[in-house]
Amino acid sequence: MSDAPQAPTPAAPIPAAAPAAKPAPAPKAPLPEPKLNAASGRLLTDRFATWPQPIFDSKWSRQGYRNGALMLAGILLGGGLLGALIGELAPWGDALYALVASRAAAAGFAPPAADLAWTLIKVLIVLHVILLNGLWAIWWERKISAHIQSRVGPTYAGGFHGWLQTAIDGIKLLLKEDVTPAAADAPVHALAPAIVVIPCVIAFAPVLFGRELAAASLDVGTLYIFAFAGISVIGVVMAGWASGNKYSLLGGLRAAAQIVSYELPRGFSVVPVLMFAGSLDLAVIARAQEGYWWGVVPRWFAFYPVVGQIAFLIFLIASIAETNRVPFDIPEAESELVSGFHTEYSGMKWSIFFLTEYGYVLLGSFLLATFFLGGGASPLPWTPFTLVPSWLWMLGKAMLMMFVFLWVRWTLPRMRVDQLMDFTWKFLLPWSFANIAIAGLYLAFRLR
Repeated sequence: MSDAPQAPTPAAPIPAAAPAAKPAPAPKAPLPEPKLNAASGRLLTDRFATWPQPIFDSKWSRQGYRNGALMLAGILLGGGLLGALIGELAPWGDALYALVASRAAAAGFAPPAADLAWTLIKVLIVLHVILLNGLWAIWWERKISAHIQSRVGPTYAGGFHGWLQTAIDGIKLLLKEDVTPAAADAPVHALAPAIVVIPCVIAFAPVLFGRELAAASLDVGTLYIFAFAGISVIGVVMAGWASGNKYSLLGGLRAAAQIVSYELPRGFSVVPVLMFAGSLDLAVIARAQEGYWWGVVPRWFAFYPVVGQIAFLIFLIASIAETNRVPFDIPEAESELVSGFHTEYSGMKWSIFFLTEYGYVLLGSFLLATFFLGGGASPLPWTPFTLVPSWLWMLGKAMLMMFVFLWVRWTLPRMRVDQLMDFTWKFLLPWSFANIAIAGLYLAFRLR
């Protein structure tokens, strides 16, 4: 028998315990049925019952579409009749000034006091035009974007097509906390919105709202508007620099480069109009477009062969770029810079930037109507159209141009920075110079 040690016998493996059975999940309670009121229930049922089918293929068969078309026709007809009853607004303004002067004289004030009171009244009117334009333009842009991009959008707040939604948003912004970042330059950060909005208000002084209807009559009205409108970029740069945020700083620098670059073709595009009219006064420019070719075609500068169309398109494109709107919104560029130069703003300071944007959209729309669409002149020389006062035609043309601003925003994608700068320096600016030469030839040989 050997004395060698024997290897230990391996222990038998312990069988693994069977996993415990998971308890069966408790049955989920069914979701409650949505409770809709009568007004919204009809809309939601109608909308989602057909979505995403092409619901507008047979739009005239839909009662809601017919009702909307009738309502729009009623608004246009009612506005025309109201304008015909009121007539031109310039005589009403003269009567109001006479009333202010008489009341001031009766109270023993000197004549300069009446002029000062009248100036303050005009400033308040222009300021309220800009404020009401912000409410209107935001509501209108939401409706246009909803139709272009198949959105539902704000619909219920306020009743008819969500008309009160913008006012509710304004109240919300008033109640929001005003936050200033710790790294920001607080005085400059607070001053920037004012530097942006004040030049916008001042630039409206010589803007024509109808025949001889402006807050101020200036011989150099065109130069005045361009001079003050260009100051707002300083506030944008201040907002970007003072925020203490690299994305805001990049947005401010982009805005400075973009606005300065597009100011050049925008200014040069108007030179042919000034050559044809022979004046910088907006009222003179509007009067120079009165009359009709062959008794039918308006003598608007937009209809001048070649030179008018080029000037109109360059001014329109540059005006869209001046307002930092898509496809020229690189100073904001949410996908790249969070929100650009106004990233660090909140509450009413934040809203001032957008109020100014819509103010400049309105300013560009009125300038397009004045420079290229005859101002307050009727498009046709026949009686139903000539009865409409000039201020209503001017408003209609300006709203048409504003629609183009909104239409472009919700149709085109954003341009890259290099594309945007190449477009103005290599395309718009050379064509604006060429158009001035064409206008000179036109004056030398055609209008001699």
